[in-house]
Amino acid sequence: MNNVCIPPAFIFIIGAFLIPFLSGKARSVYVVILPVLGFINLLSIPMGTLMTVPFLDYTLTIVRIDRLSLAFGYIFHIVSFITIIYILHVKKNLEYVAGFVYAGAALGTIFAGDLFSFFVFWETLTVGSVMLIWARGTKASAAAGFRYLLVHVTGGLSLLAGIVMMVMKTGSIKFGFIGLTDAASWFIFMGIGVNCAWPFLHTWLTDAYPEATIGGTVFLSAFTTKTAVYALARAFPGTELLIWIGVGMAAFPIFFAVIENDLRRVLAYSLVNQVGFMVVGIGIGSELAINGAVAHAFNDILFKGLLFMSMGAVMYRTGKINATDLGGLYKCMPWTAAFCIVGAASISAFPLFSGFVSKSMVMSAAGNHHMIAVWLVLLFASAGVFHHAGIKIPFFAFFGHDAGHKVKEAPTHMLIAMGLAAFLCIFNGTFYKPLYSILPYAATYEPYTLSHIVTQTELLFYSALAFTLLLLSGIYPAEMRAINIDFDWFYRKPLKGLEAVCARIFNGINTVCDLIFVKTLTVKINEFATNATVKLTGAVLYPILRANGGKPIGSGKDQNGASPDVANASGPDVEKAFNTGTSPIGIFAACAGLMIVVFYFFV
Repeated sequence: MNNVCIPPAFIFIIGAFLIPFLSGKARSVYVVILPVLGFINLLSIPMGTLMTVPFLDYTLTIVRIDRLSLAFGYIFHIVSFITIIYILHVKKNLEYVAGFVYAGAALGTIFAGDLFSFFVFWETLTVGSVMLIWARGTKASAAAGFRYLLVHVTGGLSLLAGIVMMVMKTGSIKFGFIGLTDAASWFIFMGIGVNCAWPFLHTWLTDAYPEATIGGTVFLSAFTTKTAVYALARAFPGTELLIWIGVGMAAFPIFFAVIENDLRRVLAYSLVNQVGFMVVGIGIGSELAINGAVAHAFNDILFKGLLFMSMGAVMYRTGKINATDLGGLYKCMPWTAAFCIVGAASISAFPLFSGFVSKSMVMSAAGNHHMIAVWLVLLFASAGVFHHAGIKIPFFAFFGHDAGHKVKEAPTHMLIAMGLAAFLCIFNGTFYKPLYSILPYAATYEPYTLSHIVTQTELLFYSALAFTLLLLSGIYPAEMRAINIDFDWFYRKPLKGLEAVCARIFNGINTVCDLIFVKTLTVKINEFATNATVKLTGAVLYPILRANGGKPIGSGKDQNGASPDVANASGPDVEKAFNTGTSPIGIFAACAGLMIVVFYFFV
């Protein structure tokens, strides 16, 4: 049905631009209330609502409410509320404005029912996210933000090309199931894949997220990849290629995360790993798999946000984030340590924590379809995430060797935000039916079976054992200071070499062109143009006078009665004669006749 309502995106985006007019406590109250008002507005919009607006020859669907979009809408409002509380210490308006524009764009993307609106909000995501990266104000964040922008503009162009091709072919801008059928669908597929951080396209995430502000990283972990997951679930469910893309995403980040020293970058790799589970679920395409992908996206936003908040609190108090610089903080930051452990247990899928009730849905869907290889890789990825995120993050930040940091506990507002996220992680893992009730399909699933509990417990035990053995051996990579080289090295280095080759070639061409056209040709043209008329006339008359054998044309004698020796006349003599107006009239007549003949026969 076509209804008039307040688009959820507009509340955040319009509200963001009112923030600079407020300050102090008034601003703090306003930014906390804004997501609450947005959530109340969302609850008031009936299921099945379609809000349409005519535009040129098309109809834009600004708001489309269905079970798929609504599940993402709920969690986007919740995480916005939690993150805003977390960053209440921030004095500058930029982070608040960018955060709400970013969150509003994410809401606009998931509720858009047409490709045009979808694309506009999709690109607005890039604007908001780049501002959050640049808000940190460091040289590294500026460079990372520029690289992030470059990658996402490229992805946006691919998406736009696909949309234009599809609209030209079908005449419709409706955003629904697309499938991989033609070139247009492939362009859209790849454009979404960039934001989803597919293998070899993922380095923008691990490069930029650790360089954002401590609150900006929490925002970033929630929206860009999850809107891409939503877009894949909307347009490409059941696409088999996504299964293998997701398998790669779930597996390869483990190796990078284990050897990474920057704990926020470890979480960035872990983010790619968890999105891989969602992509596999969408690729399988069954009701259980899609439900699992959406449920895991919901839970991942909470526990990944909680882990980023705990590391942000550590960074806020100590100014450090490398594993080699931290340790022993549980003594002075016990609440932050406890909340971090809740996040670690959730991402590791401990029973009674949120990851346990969502990750298993995707793995069960793979098992139901007899995808043994996929199931085994996901099992390996589950063990790996416990290794690098479930144990490594809390151990090296809060336990391990004592780095000697004597700091205060995180500020109260940060603890409140982390406490809310931790509560939801435990609630969703223990009382999972409310979460299941908002999923796209009504497929029944029971996570707490004996086989599932035993299998997961064994997996966690052996992963913990492997971590312990590596630690006792003294070879755990996190204790080594090193540079972690990712896939972007393989195109940064060749592109840098290509840049040098192109610079040499094109600079050489520029040098030659400068010599010919600027320093030589331009000078000659300028010299010629100073007296062009006389020179052109002289050039025409000189051969005529030479051909006449030295006899004058016109009057035969000069004022002294002598015949001029025109045969000996030179170019400058002719030029001088015409310049002073002393040439015989016969010469002028000959020139005029010649011009008439030229125009008559050739023009």
